[in-house]
Amino acid sequence: MSRIEERFTQLRGSGRTGLVTYVTAGDPDLKRSAEIIMRLDRAGADVLEVGVPFSDPLADGPVIQRATERALAGGANLANVLAMLKAIRASITAPIVIFSYANPILRMGLAAFVTEAKAAGVDGVLTLDMPPEEGEAFHGAFQGAGIDTIFLLSPTTTVDRIRRASRIGSGFLYGISRLGVTGMRDTVDDSARELAARVKSETDLPLALGFGISRPEHVRAIGQWADAAVVGSALVNVIADHGRSAALLDEVERYVRWLRN
Repeated sequence: MSRIEERFTQLRGSGRTGLVTYVTAGDPDLKRSAEIIMRLDRAGADVLEVGVPFSDPLADGPVIQRATERALAGGANLANVLAMLKAIRASITAPIVIFSYANPILRMGLAAFVTEAKAAGVDGVLTLDMPPEEGEAFHGAFQGAGIDTIFLLSPTTTVDRIRRASRIGSGFLYGISRLGVTGMRDTVDDSARELAARVKSETDLPLALGFGISRPEHVRAIGQWADAAVVGSALVNVIADHGRSAALLDEVERYVRWLRN
């Protein structure tokens, strides 16, 4: 059983809604990213999503785009993100998921990426622009290294694609609660509930729902339909507001504990 599977088994056994946290690696810099990730683990994040900065994002709203720009300006790339994770993995208990577009992985080379990700203690990979229909090569390489392949589902995902993602995917499925790019919202879109119902009718794989989650009431709402809520832009915004201050890590931890409570 992978670390991701074990964590979701624990969540289901306790009846608690999981919290998946997303941060852009290298924002505000790689050293601070390492400290942020360790503090997220200490604050009780159930899964740590680590975004690889990429110059041409398709799904990211302005908050994460700005974080990516800061990270790229500071020299962050896939290789040094994996090296950073390798250096801190022994200090972290939560599963780690790499969140990347396909281009950085293909540029490094799929085999080389898998080797380095395995050495860094990565538990899963979500390739945002890799649909299940084209994901067999990635899935085969990841599976051979014991790394979960996680697929993205949207409110317009067909039943056939849900079934395919469930068949070749593992760990959990990531559902986006609405169409469009990432970003904070006041309420959880009704499409989140509808997507969750369709996914749950087709698979027993755990489901995490994200896009727009920023407050405890959002997490509670997601918990009615899915196994975990994903917070991204709102957390990245906390980092942007306090990135160079001595209070950064405390603010990150305070925010995550507030969401969990």
